[in-house]
Amino acid sequence: MAVNPTEEIQYEDDYYIFKEIVVDPKQSPLRIDKFLLDRLERVTRSKIQTAIRSGAVLVDEKEVKPNHKVRPGELIKLILPEPPRETEGVLPEKIPLNIVYEDQYLLVVNKPPGMVVHPGIGNSKGTLVNALAWHLQNSELPILPGNKNDRPGLVHRIDKDTSGLLVIAKEDYTMSKLARQFFDHNIERTYLALIWGSREEDGSIEGFIGRHPNHRRKHHLFKDEEDGKYSLTHFKILEDLYYVSLVKCRLETGRTHQIRVHFSCTGNPIFNDKLYGGDAIRKGTVFTKYRRFVENCFDIMPRQALHAASLGFIHPHTGEKMYFEAPLPDDFAELMDKWRSYVDDRRSKAAIQA
Repeated sequence: MAVNPTEEIQYEDDYYIFKEIVVDPKQSPLRIDKFLLDRLERVTRSKIQTAIRSGAVLVDEKEVKPNHKVRPGELIKLILPEPPRETEGVLPEKIPLNIVYEDQYLLVVNKPPGMVVHPGIGNSKGTLVNALAWHLQNSELPILPGNKNDRPGLVHRIDKDTSGLLVIAKEDYTMSKLARQFFDHNIERTYLALIWGSREEDGSIEGFIGRHPNHRRKHHLFKDEEDGKYSLTHFKILEDLYYVSLVKCRLETGRTHQIRVHFSCTGNPIFNDKLYGGDAIRKGTVFTKYRRFVENCFDIMPRQALHAASLGFIHPHTGEKMYFEAPLPDDFAELMDKWRSYVDDRRSKAAIQA
């Protein structure tokens, strides 16, 4: 991407920010940490230095030290955890956490469906962050409650009604290293989704995701870069049940509602995704028996059928390859059993009639 000498580019993906800055032609030599401190809002010098040491700041595509003196024309690229918004602090709440892994630097949790990840308007309590604040309140780690950070340790997100795996950093160096891995697409993330209808073969969905022109809560897949941010999802068909299909999705990017938007805009919304049209019968007959069956399925799983099933990354301190899997939650597993039984029954009856 070409950048003019006075141009600064910034965009967000998950909970990190990517910026490109071209040093002004008249800039006098200045330490890079001081240079960036003047250009970044709500970021301390120590966090900038940590990001530099972690390799999250590049100058002309090379890693540098905090005392590097910037020079005219240099291209600076940086990936930083998104700075916290001003809040009154996070209230610690004793909420059970399904911790899959934990050490002194990070932890991996399996988030249940229905839990909001971080506090926001209308969701000041009962979130994953409230639970983390309680879990870590006796720790000396720098994400204690009351530090005006409404999402301590978070570098990626999943929706309230999506279940599955999240990694949380316990200190700044780990956050910077994980943010870099997310930006470089070195994080392995797969999701399981039950979509309406069938796909002829495995494939990919790409385009530019932006705000829906007519619905403030929704996002839409556009063809032009001017309308949104680039997104790419690879998918593999695991089970074709004619009316619905179980697919495995691998994310290249982490845009808001990415998988939900991609399949909705290609005609296969996620089952019972109320925001994107999956809560209506999209394939099958209109007969009463079938309609009742689908409604019963909606009752079994009153949320979108989407689960963050696996997560892989390089441990920021040990260099070890970490990989975790989370089984389908009970409602998703029961839903799949219902659809398999229904389709098997239909096939048996069709075979008898033939």
